[in-house]
Amino acid sequence: MRGITPYLQVAKTGEAIGWYERAFGAKEIRARLVAPDGTCMNAEIEIEGAKIMLADEMPSIGSQSPENMSGTSVVLNLHVADADAVFQSALDEGAEEIFPIADQFYGDRAGRVRDPFGHHWIIATRIRDVPEEEMLNAFAAMFSR
Repeated sequence: MRGITPYLQVAKTGEAIGWYERAFGAKEIRARLVAPDGTCMNAEIEIEGAKIMLADEMPSIGSQSPENMSGTSVVLNLHVADADAVFQSALDEGAEEIFPIADQFYGDRAGRVRDPFGHHWIIATRIRDVPEEEMLNAFAAMFSR
Protein backbone atom coordinates (compact mmCIF):
# COMPACT_ATOMS: atom_id res chain seq x y z
CA MET A 1 0.00 0.00 0.00
CA ARG A 2 1.33 3.44 -0.93
CA GLY A 3 0.07 6.93 -0.33
CA ILE A 4 -1.53 8.50 2.70
CA THR A 5 -4.51 6.99 4.48
CA PRO A 6 -6.22 8.87 7.31
CA TYR A 7 -6.22 6.87 10.55
CA LEU A 8 -8.91 8.15 12.89
CA GLN A 9 -8.68 7.55 16.62
CA VAL A 10 -12.08 7.27 18.27
CA ALA A 11 -13.44 6.31 21.67
CA LYS A 12 -15.70 3.58 20.21
CA THR A 13 -14.73 2.27 16.79
CA GLY A 14 -17.89 0.20 16.30
CA GLU A 15 -20.15 3.17 16.98
CA ALA A 16 -18.06 5.38 14.71
CA ILE A 17 -18.25 2.90 11.83
CA GLY A 18 -22.02 2.70 12.22
CA TRP A 19 -22.28 6.47 12.15
CA TYR A 20 -20.07 6.79 9.05
CA GLU A 21 -22.19 4.14 7.32
CA ARG A 22 -25.41 6.01 8.05
CA ALA A 23 -24.16 9.55 7.47
CA PHE A 24 -21.66 9.08 4.62
CA GLY A 25 -22.54 5.71 3.09
CA ALA A 26 -19.28 4.14 4.34
CA LYS A 27 -18.60 0.47 3.76
CA GLU A 28 -16.46 -1.62 6.10
CA ILE A 29 -13.85 -3.25 3.87
CA ARG A 30 -11.74 -5.46 6.18
CA ALA A 31 -12.24 -7.52 9.30
CA ARG A 32 -11.67 -5.61 12.52
CA LEU A 33 -8.65 -6.49 14.62
CA VAL A 34 -9.92 -6.58 18.20
CA ALA A 35 -7.69 -7.34 21.20
CA PRO A 36 -8.86 -9.75 23.94
CA ASP A 37 -9.81 -6.77 26.14
CA GLY A 38 -12.21 -5.52 23.43
CA THR A 39 -10.01 -2.70 22.16
CA CYS A 40 -10.33 -2.30 18.41
CA MET A 41 -6.77 -2.02 17.16
CA ASN A 42 -7.69 -1.57 13.49
CA ALA A 43 -10.72 -1.26 11.25
CA GLU A 44 -11.02 -0.04 7.68
CA ILE A 45 -13.85 1.67 5.86
CA GLU A 46 -14.27 3.22 2.45
CA ILE A 47 -16.13 6.44 1.73
CA GLU A 48 -16.49 7.62 -1.87
CA GLY A 49 -13.64 5.34 -2.91
CA ALA A 50 -11.25 6.61 -0.21
CA LYS A 51 -9.97 4.28 2.47
CA ILE A 52 -9.98 5.41 6.10
CA MET A 53 -8.57 3.41 8.98
CA LEU A 54 -9.97 3.62 12.51
CA ALA A 55 -8.97 2.38 15.95
CA ASP A 56 -9.98 2.86 19.54
CA GLU A 57 -7.89 5.50 21.23
CA MET A 58 -5.00 4.29 23.36
CA PRO A 59 -3.89 7.15 25.62
CA SER A 60 -1.11 5.00 27.08
CA ILE A 61 0.76 5.32 23.79
CA GLY A 62 -0.35 8.90 23.04
CA SER A 63 -3.20 7.96 20.72
CA GLN A 64 -6.24 10.02 21.68
CA SER A 65 -9.56 10.78 20.09
CA PRO A 66 -10.57 14.41 19.48
CA GLU A 67 -13.10 14.03 22.31
CA ASN A 68 -10.31 13.59 24.84
CA MET A 69 -8.05 16.18 23.22
CA SER A 70 -10.79 18.85 23.35
CA GLY A 71 -10.41 19.37 19.61
CA THR A 72 -8.70 18.12 16.50
CA SER A 73 -5.79 19.24 14.37
CA VAL A 74 -7.03 17.53 11.19
CA VAL A 75 -9.97 18.33 8.93
CA LEU A 76 -11.15 15.70 6.46
CA ASN A 77 -12.33 17.01 3.08
CA LEU A 78 -15.05 14.75 1.67
CA HIS A 79 -16.02 15.40 -1.96
CA VAL A 80 -19.36 13.87 -2.93
CA ALA A 81 -21.88 14.08 -5.78
CA ASP A 82 -24.45 15.97 -3.65
CA ALA A 83 -22.94 17.95 -0.78
CA ASP A 84 -26.31 19.27 0.35
CA ALA A 85 -27.73 15.76 0.81
CA VAL A 86 -24.65 14.38 2.58
CA PHE A 87 -24.34 17.49 4.78
CA GLN A 88 -27.99 17.11 5.81
CA SER A 89 -27.49 13.38 6.40
CA ALA A 90 -24.60 14.16 8.74
CA LEU A 91 -26.73 16.69 10.64
CA ASP A 92 -29.64 14.23 10.82
CA GLU A 93 -27.25 11.67 12.35
CA GLY A 94 -26.12 14.09 15.06
CA ALA A 95 -23.21 16.03 13.55
CA GLU A 96 -22.75 19.61 14.70
CA GLU A 97 -22.65 22.32 12.03
CA ILE A 98 -19.41 24.33 12.14
CA PHE A 99 -19.96 26.29 8.91
CA PRO A 100 -23.18 26.14 6.91
CA ILE A 101 -23.10 24.71 3.43
CA ALA A 102 -22.76 27.43 0.78
CA ASP A 103 -21.20 28.16 -2.59
CA GLN A 104 -17.52 28.95 -2.07
CA PHE A 105 -15.25 31.32 -4.03
CA TYR A 106 -12.92 28.45 -4.95
CA GLY A 107 -15.61 26.57 -6.90
CA ASP A 108 -17.05 24.14 -4.36
CA ARG A 109 -20.36 24.05 -2.59
CA ALA A 110 -19.19 23.16 0.89
CA GLY A 111 -19.89 23.22 4.59
CA ARG A 112 -18.16 21.88 7.70
CA VAL A 113 -19.42 19.60 10.48
CA ARG A 114 -18.06 17.98 13.62
CA ASP A 115 -19.05 14.33 13.83
CA PRO A 116 -20.15 12.82 17.16
CA PHE A 117 -16.59 11.52 17.67
CA GLY A 118 -14.98 14.97 17.38
CA HIS A 119 -13.64 14.77 13.82
CA HIS A 120 -14.23 17.70 11.48
CA TRP A 121 -15.41 17.13 7.91
CA ILE A 122 -15.70 19.57 5.03
CA ILE A 123 -18.42 18.15 2.81
CA ALA A 124 -18.14 19.49 -0.71
CA THR A 125 -19.24 19.20 -4.31
CA ARG A 126 -17.33 20.87 -7.15
CA ILE A 127 -19.78 23.23 -8.85
CA ARG A 128 -17.38 25.02 -11.18
CA ASP A 129 -13.72 25.23 -12.07
CA VAL A 130 -12.30 28.59 -11.04
CA PRO A 131 -9.25 30.03 -12.79
CA GLU A 132 -6.43 30.58 -10.32
CA GLU A 133 -6.31 34.35 -10.83
CA GLU A 134 -10.05 34.65 -10.17
CA MET A 135 -9.71 32.53 -7.03
CA LEU A 136 -6.80 34.61 -5.73
CA ASN A 137 -8.69 37.86 -6.40
CA ALA A 138 -11.79 36.54 -4.63
CA PHE A 139 -9.67 35.41 -1.69
CA ALA A 140 -8.00 38.83 -1.41
CA ALA A 141 -11.38 40.55 -1.64
CA MET A 142 -12.57 38.68 1.45
CA PHE A 143 -9.98 40.57 3.49
CA SER A 144 -10.47 44.02 1.96
CA ARG A 145 -14.03 44.57 3.11
